This record gives sequence, C-alpha cells and structure tokens, in this order.
Amino acid sequence: MRTAVVIGASGQIGRPVVEALARDGWAVTAASRGGGRDAAWGEGVRTVRLDRADDGALAAVVGGGCDLVVDVIAYDAGHARQVTALADRIGSAVVVSSVSVYQDGAGRGFDTLGEPDGFPDYPVPVTETQPTVAPGEATYSTRKVAMEHELRAACDELPVTVLRAGAVHGPYSPLPRELYFVKRNLDGRRDRVLAHGGRSRFHPAAARNIAELVRLAAARPGSRVLNACDGDTPTVAGIGAAIDAVMGVETRTAYLDGPPAGSVGRTPWSVPRPVVFDMAAAERELGYRPVVSYAESLPETVEWLTGELRGRDWRAAFPLLAQVYPDLFDYAAEDAWRTA
Repeated sequence: MRTAVVIGASGQIGRPVVEALARDGWAVTAASRGGGRDAAWGEGVRTVRLDRADDGALAAVVGGGCDLVVDVIAYDAGHARQVTALADRIGSAVVVSSVSVYQDGAGRGFDTLGEPDGFPDYPVPVTETQPTVAPGEATYSTRKVAMEHELRAACDELPVTVLRAGAVHGPYSPLPRELYFVKRNLDGRRDRVLAHGGRSRFHPAAARNIAELVRLAAARPGSRVLNACDGDTPTVAGIGAAIDAVMGVETRTAYLDGPPAGSVGRTPWSVPRPVVFDMAAAERELGYRPVVSYAESLPETVEWLTGELRGRDWRAAFPLLAQVYPDLFDYAAEDAWRTA
C-alpha cells in the first residue's frame, strides 16, 4: 500500500487532504501539532503529533521512508529544507503555496496593497508564468517564494508539486470570508452595501478542490508549479446571493460605484481589479476537475460558521479575521451612510 504523511492534517486544508488520500487507497499518517483526528477519517488513518519547530521531528515521523509527503502549512525556506533533507526517504512531495507570490508588470502585488495605487493590475487570468516577488524573509509572500525556490532547487532529487492556492474557503478556516454575509443574515441585517458595484472578483479555492489537486498530483509525481483554485470566480454580489439562498433569506443591496467609504461597502473580497487565476495547466497536467463549485461548497461552510458563532462573539471565534478586518461589522457606519 502507498504511504503518505500529511503535515498540518488538522487544519482547513489538511482535513480534506487526508480524507481524499485515504479514500484513494493511501495509508495516511496525519501529523499535526495536537495529533487530532477528524470524524470523517477512517480508522486506517494514523495520527501523530508533530512540532514543526523541531527540525528532527519530521524525520522521526517519516521514519524509514514513505511514498509521499504533503505539506499544507509550509511557510518559508526552512520548512522546505525540512522536506528536501529527507529526499532519500520520500518518493515525492506536494506543498501548498499561495497566489500571493505573483506581481504585476509594475512590481505591484499583495505586499503593496496598502500603498497609493498599490493594487496589482494582473492579466485575466493569471498563469503560472506570471512573475513573482523576489524571495526573502520580509513578508508572507516573499517567504512563500523563498520556500518555492528551495523546493525547486531539489527537484532532481525529489519530485515536488507546488500548489499556489487562492482564497481558501470551507469549514475550519481561521479567516472565513463568508462570515461577512453569514453573520449579517444571522443578525437580521437585510440591507447591505457593496463597493465597486459588487463586481469584485477574488478567485476562491475550496479546501476540497485543493485536496483533489493533491490527490491527483500524488498519483502523478513530478516537479511542477500549479495554480490551485475553484473552477468558477463569482463576484462578491454573487457570493452574497448564494449565501442568502443557502440561509433562506432575502436581502437588499446598495452599491458604491468606487471604493469603500471607510468601512462601508468593504468586504474580504472588495478589490478594484479582478484577481483571477488560470487553471488550464492543472487541467492539462493532472486532469483536474473541481469536485465542488463555490455555491455547492457553501452549505457546509454556513453550517459550520453558524455553529462556531453560537453563543460567542465573532472576534473571539475568529481572532485572525478580527485582526485583519477589525471593522467588518460596523453597522453604525452603514446606518449613518444610508441616512446621510
């Protein structure tokens, strides 16, 4: 039986990755900091604790060797070296990166969003040949590029598929963008405001679709870099309508032609230019077909979010989201804007 080790198995992406590999006949060792088990995993899945900060810990988990290592939480060149150092004991690897590595022709990317005219003007769609930021230690994006470079430098010894994930969505997310609409509906807010005419598009990536890409890459080892996104890229207005449909509510939407007015109209998808990624390479090289559309993925996400919010302040339930979007639910500002 083919053997696989999944690093970060208890997280948003790791859970469906373990499930997909086990269903495909792999003997999976699910490694995570807490060593937890998901209810969807079969009894054949082995769970272990893994301290990523300990360079020798992964070697101990891999032991005498395995056919596949999947790393869904690799962050920098050091994490890449933990994997490549075991090249003589690993058949192949799949490592999750991010679409934040891309920059446009003017050198703008995710790291320049806070600068005047700093939002990138990407081609639509962005292919894997699009230039990236320089590798380094300064930001999330530069560290991801450094990680990719380290992995590619070892491709002669270890076949590695790098998956550049889009806006990841699904249960167990520490940054659930869908909360923007779900909480408003739960709070009885039937009026909302969307900037940029509600036309913003930021390519989503269902954790289950990323897991499908992992499964396909595991079956066809090779050294490659692929975008990892859904098959569709709905507008922010379309996302709101789809969530309304799942929750059985009717809402009214007002639109700003341009950017948000302070917090009014700002959502986790509010971008002035489309951010869409080409999935043709994954289709061509792996035979990728999304296992779920964005709308089809929503019922389990909405159910999970509703449960997580029950009896809790949203900031306590999702501290990272609150840190990134502190004014996500500024209802007073919205009401003042409507009456102005």
